[in-house]
Parts: sequence; C-alpha cells; structure tokens
Amino acid sequence: MAAVTENPRPEWPVADFDPVRRLHVIAATATGAARIGETVLDAPFERVWALAQDLERTMPLWIPDVRTVQLGAPEPDGTLRARIHGHTRLRATFGIDLAPGWCLMQSRLVLGGMAARPETDRTTRFAFLGGLRFRGARLLAPALRPFTGDPLARFAALLHEESP
Repeated sequence: MAAVTENPRPEWPVADFDPVRRLHVIAATATGAARIGETVLDAPFERVWALAQDLERTMPLWIPDVRTVQLGAPEPDGTLRARIHGHTRLRATFGIDLAPGWCLMQSRLVLGGMAARPETDRTTRFAFLGGLRFRGARLLAPALRPFTGDPLARFAALLHEESP
C-alpha cells in the first residue's frame, strides 16, 4: 500500500495509518485466522527496527517455528522473496514487503507481519501478526497457540540481550 500524498478528490476525507494501525487492518480483514499483538519496547525505533528487519539472522531467534530464513534478491518491483523452513513441517516461499517500520510476509498458507513506530524518543510501539490463510483456519488456530508461544516477549528479550 502506497501512502497517499495528494487527495485527488479534495471533498473526500483522507485517512493515513501508521504501520502499527495498518497491520491491525490487515489482521482484521485477513482470510483465515490472524492473531496480532503489540507492545511498547524500551528502545528507540532505529534499534528496534534494525533488529526486526534482519530477517535471516533474527527471525529464527524469536519466532518459535522458524528455523531458517533465506532471502533472495529483490524483484524489480522491490518485493523480496524468502524461503522459510520451520521446526515443524513449515517449508514455504514468502513474498515480503519490507520498508522502515513495516514488514508483511505472505506465502500460500501463512501470513506474517511486523510493524513499528516511535512512541517517544526512547520507546517504540511494536506489533506482530501471525496467521493462517485458508478456510477452516479459525478452528485450527486455538490448537496451535501453545506451540507458538509469545513472539513479542521473545523479541523483547532478544532486544534486551543485544542492547549495546
């Protein structure tokens, strides 16, 4: 989604969302089952996002089912592709939209994302989205919760471990 810079119809209202609100909209409108959480981290945006966007290195450290992430070269439209292998049977290719404060990842069956925005000079609001993109996912999602843990708490712990 591109940000609207000009209102082509001045009489129409315009709404611009920060990345965290945008991720909430994605979660609310996603097919299947999506779970979103957010927290405020005691670290500046630059530090939080540097860790979050380092997908190959850090995702396996804070997302319970991710074992490896292998990024491909960016496509002409700027989209990234990644091959992700999990500890369970997850083996999928994801399309990734990655920008400062924003990451949306989609495979055929899985939806994931994270978003961040500065809360103050020293704190950052951070959100994480995980979802399944198929019919009947809402029935399966509660059974999987014990295996997914709390990715936000794991990310906060990783941020604390890697603090300067």
